[in-house]
Amino acid sequence: MSHQRLFRLGDTGEAVAHIRGLVARLGLLPDDSGTPGQTYDEPLDRAVRAFQQQRGLHVDGVVGPLTYRSLDEARWRLGDRLLTHVPGSLLVGDDVLALQQRLLGLGFHVGRDDGIFGAQTEHGLREFQRNIGVPADGTCGPATLKALSRLTPRVQGGQPNALRAEEHIRRAGPQLPGKVVVIDAAEPLVEDPALAASAASITQDLARRVEGRLSATGVQAFLTHPGGRHAAHTPTEAERAEFANRAGAHLCVSLDLDTSPNVDASGVATYFYGRDAHGVRSTAGERFAGLVQREIVARTDLVDLRTHAKTWDLLRHTAMPAVRVDVGYITSARDAERLGEPAFRDVLAEAIVVAVQRYYLSPETDEKTGVLRWSELRRAVTQGPA
Repeated sequence: MSHQRLFRLGDTGEAVAHIRGLVARLGLLPDDSGTPGQTYDEPLDRAVRAFQQQRGLHVDGVVGPLTYRSLDEARWRLGDRLLTHVPGSLLVGDDVLALQQRLLGLGFHVGRDDGIFGAQTEHGLREFQRNIGVPADGTCGPATLKALSRLTPRVQGGQPNALRAEEHIRRAGPQLPGKVVVIDAAEPLVEDPALAASAASITQDLARRVEGRLSATGVQAFLTHPGGRHAAHTPTEAERAEFANRAGAHLCVSLDLDTSPNVDASGVATYFYGRDAHGVRSTAGERFAGLVQREIVARTDLVDLRTHAKTWDLLRHTAMPAVRVDVGYITSARDAERLGEPAFRDVLAEAIVVAVQRYYLSPETDEKTGVLRWSELRRAVTQGPA
């Protein structure tokens, strides 16, 4: 099937039959639904929505490139194929995630458990192989699988990565100068050209305000695409994540606006990398998301839509803690009016900068939510502590 097409309720064809097969294999669609295999019917729509909910995707019942890739990843089980690191063409799938979680539970560092067989996963696998006395070739084959099946993990869940994240924050220290933060102005997914232009203008302006305030505190702040929506090429989420990785960023903040056919939908929500169905969560990302969300809610009248785990490409492919902040609904007259005010965008920018600082503060030195001001952070850099 075409990876760029969108498939939704009412569509027909061989590509729909392929989607039905992938969904049925996951046990989400009865084989005897009574509908021809090439029809995108209501049972398939419900099954796709359930899958999207499980995987931390947009729940819209539409199979686009990201949902299709996720369906393809979900079909792999540990042992179905040889797993190895292939630079430039990384293996991705639930079997990779299962391997990462087993190695993490046994005490071997594989980086984030994201289902992507990268260099850190290869390193952790080689260390495991050296410890059990099999050839340390970095390939998960029959001998390695047999050893994994014999061993019981010492730790369950994400505690190893959580402890590493806490130690990483402690070593980084509370000072902002020297930190690297990437700010991403997302391309709003709005069909209406006027709304799309308005949303892009808001996110780009807010990104520049965050960049300027972070720079004034000594942070090296970078925009993922400073040229804005009129640049020759608008980078994909994966490309923007790679930009943050190349920059050696300590944190990444993506700014976006949500949309809804319900004009009453409004509020702010913050997202971090995680997949609840598999118990996968970036503890550092979740902590950062909570700080950003609470600071914005404390300083504005935006409705609190809380924080949520998602597997969107920007959150999944970044090596550092990354969050996406939907600072309101462009389809809400109330939110759009507030976001159109430069003074309101100043408040949002301050909230995000303060959250960056609080991420690095210990519980003993941290401030209460909504109390710390950007002017204090700037003064601490230019004049020293007051």
